[in-house]
Amino acid sequence: MVENKEEELHHKLVDVTADVARELIDYKQTALSGSQLLRSPQGFGFRPSEQFMQELMRPSLISQHFSYQEMSELLRKAFNYRGLKDTKFEFCVFSGGGINASIFSNTNELKSGNYYPALKDTIHNLQTIYPLVNNTMELNGPEPFETISIVVPDYKSVVIKQMRWMIFGVVFFTLVIISAFYVTVRTLLMQKKLSEIKNDFINNMTHEFKTPLATISLAVDAMRNEKVVQDREKSAYFSGIIKEENKRMNKQVETILQAALIDRQELQLKLQPLHINEVIRRVMDNFKLQLEEIQAKVVLQLEDGYDLADADEVHFTNLISNLIDNAIKYSREKLMIRVQTHRNGKNMAIRIEDNGIGMTKETQRRIFEKFYRAHTGNVHNVKGFGLGLSYVKSVVDAHNGRIKVESNVGKGTIFTLEIPMIRQEKGLALNA
Repeated sequence: MVENKEEELHHKLVDVTADVARELIDYKQTALSGSQLLRSPQGFGFRPSEQFMQELMRPSLISQHFSYQEMSELLRKAFNYRGLKDTKFEFCVFSGGGINASIFSNTNELKSGNYYPALKDTIHNLQTIYPLVNNTMELNGPEPFETISIVVPDYKSVVIKQMRWMIFGVVFFTLVIISAFYVTVRTLLMQKKLSEIKNDFINNMTHEFKTPLATISLAVDAMRNEKVVQDREKSAYFSGIIKEENKRMNKQVETILQAALIDRQELQLKLQPLHINEVIRRVMDNFKLQLEEIQAKVVLQLEDGYDLADADEVHFTNLISNLIDNAIKYSREKLMIRVQTHRNGKNMAIRIEDNGIGMTKETQRRIFEKFYRAHTGNVHNVKGFGLGLSYVKSVVDAHNGRIKVESNVGKGTIFTLEIPMIRQEKGLALNA
């Protein structure tokens, strides 16, 4: 492609040289015709000397009628006409050497300043020569033989400049193809990843539903036993098991429905003034028995004073509950949970810290993805669908808040939330 463009440039330069040469030849022919009129003077008895007549009839040179500026403009016009606008060039008009003479031995009439240095560099520069003569002129006649030479310096850069749009187009479409290939491969990998996540979710969901269903089935079979039927205390015990397992299944179904609502961006908030510290205390009270059973230590460091936020009580309570539940699920022996609150400008910062198993950097990047669950060796040693933290992130975003996670494997995890507070003046007015 580049070679074709170089050949095209050479042809254009030849055309430019020919165009200018024809104009100069036409001019020389006009001048020569005028001088021929002097060869046969009529009406005069006086005849000048032969030497005088030769000097008088000698055609004038190009340099005598064209200045450097005029010649440059003539060449520029020809370059523009041939589609070589703004192309740099050097030129020279020679005379006195004949058509076969060496250019360097010719006498130059009119030339540009850098012509000779440009002429010597035959590797990087392109040159054309055109004789200023036609069929009607005699090479050995009285008129001087002249030649025009044009040099284009650094012609490869001219070729590249002419090809810039083509190069830009090639680069652009190459990038488009690479981008399309990248998007296609990325989409395939994401589809594969999504398929694996959904399969994992279905396996977890099947396991989560099978466990309460099996328990309910066993409790029903036990209640059909005649000894159990006659024993009210045992009947009440098995009835309680059925009720608890039913509540557990309802909670799991509600979790999946909430995830579906969030996926469709239909999470509806019932905002109302809410005391954040009270919500945290209430959540910790709900986990009290569970925490006592595993002998966990809980430290509450809730900043006294103004803690009013415009929040949805149900979703905000679930948010805190999910974070505490995660701390318990991924705990080790001697679990310690520290919950702190403090005002940070217009926001209330909530810090929930545990000394559990911690997370890797990869897990931290993906922890808020829907259906994602950190691998802990056994798939079912930690129950859940991988929706808890996705739900937490959605609730925080719905409250115009922020959440971040810090964790080290084997050292624990820290979740930090920032929830916008109601302006204190407005909050005090609401409480009044």
